[in-house]
Amino acid sequence: MRRVSLNARTAFDAPTTAEIEIALIMIEHPELDAPVRLSTDPSERLSVEPLMYGTRSTWMDSNPANEPFLFILASTDIPSDLEDAPAAANIVVENVDSDIAALLRSFTDRPTVHMAVVLAGSPDLVEVEFRGMVMVAADGNAGSVSLQVSRAPVEEESVPMDRFTKDRFPGLFR
Repeated sequence: MRRVSLNARTAFDAPTTAEIEIALIMIEHPELDAPVRLSTDPSERLSVEPLMYGTRSTWMDSNPANEPFLFILASTDIPSDLEDAPAAANIVVENVDSDIAALLRSFTDRPTVHMAVVLAGSPDLVEVEFRGMVMVAADGNAGSVSLQVSRAPVEEESVPMDRFTKDRFPGLFR
């Protein structure tokens, strides 16, 4: 059973509410200088030139003063908590910059993606979080880029762990 804050429960049960759920997304990769922090809500104006909005949160040990989560035009399907299926999510980012698709397709190994759901009124209190997922695919067109995020594929695990050599398995080489 998942723990949900009292504010979130009140917002879920109310017929109308001023509370807005925000998806915070952090993408990490060794080739990036710093993690990419993204938000689905323009909570606060971060700068005028260039015009940027975002959300300030301490999630994942972020410093709200100089590491805000930048607002993107996106929609998300957060991972379900079904026991039979692996956690998987889709993030559809509106392609407002022509270089987004090229950047997302430039990685040769998979970036690590962390996701959290917070309320706009309390961005430091995490309602649901999914850590350590990997970006499985990034497909894009002129209008949007769709990111598929899931657990690390089991197909990439080395099986068998040991190599069948004469030293390790001498009975096979008689």
